[in-house]
Amino acid sequence: MAGLGRYVDVLRLFDTTTSGGAESWSVVAMASALGAPASTLYRTVRELTKAGFLEQAVDAQYSLGPAFIEYERLLRINDPLVRTGRGILVDLVRQAGLPCVALMARLYNGEVMCIADEAAPGTDFHSSYERGRPMPMTRGATSKIILAHRPSRELTKLIGPRAATVQLRKELQAIRRAGHIVTASEIDPGLTGIAAPIIAADPGASASLTLVVREEALDEATRRRLVLLVVSAASLLAEEIRGAQAAPPPAEEEKKVPHRVQVTSSKSKRRKD
Repeated sequence: MAGLGRYVDVLRLFDTTTSGGAESWSVVAMASALGAPASTLYRTVRELTKAGFLEQAVDAQYSLGPAFIEYERLLRINDPLVRTGRGILVDLVRQAGLPCVALMARLYNGEVMCIADEAAPGTDFHSSYERGRPMPMTRGATSKIILAHRPSRELTKLIGPRAATVQLRKELQAIRRAGHIVTASEIDPGLTGIAAPIIAADPGASASLTLVVREEALDEATRRRLVLLVVSAASLLAEEIRGAQAAPPPAEEEKKVPHRVQVTSSKSKRRKD
């Protein structure tokens, strides 16, 4: 381990959703898990603790610290996708008019990660694309729509050599031409994902907007209506982000309350909270 990678490796030990992850660690246990000298880990843990990324628990154990909450707040304030998208997610589930979950996801370290979500009142299911959980690039509407809109030169790095991914590349080309994708039970049994790209800057899309509903709730008319709703919402969100990037940074008070927007048309007007 060297440099920043050493700190990242230590923090990933606390991911309890992966094999070997745990809520708390001793320095000796960290050293054993990472195959690193304990002396090196003591220095790393000391620095992470000083910065608030770790905190000391009982019996010489360490757990994740409150610094993550501080930086998560900064992300919500400063990331135009999160800041602008929150209001659109709320409007999207309201206009869908049925139990559903709307989510935004972005490309992250060769995977796709949900960064914000919103469930309609009365929704009794959950999507596996939970906020902050990296998901595979090649399964599900949320991931595939992003992959379909990445530059061709990136695809080999993301999905593998052309010869080994011919069928997937054909599927991605079809998705790109359509401008949206609908998948059923690829991630969660019984759930359908309807996704569109958020194309806010070149090259291509690095984020997506998805509506997740129960398969049984979709007749053909509802399917067509929701596809149009999601595509319109993604287009409006991209337009809002481009505008936010071009405008001066908003004042602190403006950042705290995201604007609410109608998502049925790119010409829809803002409405006040």
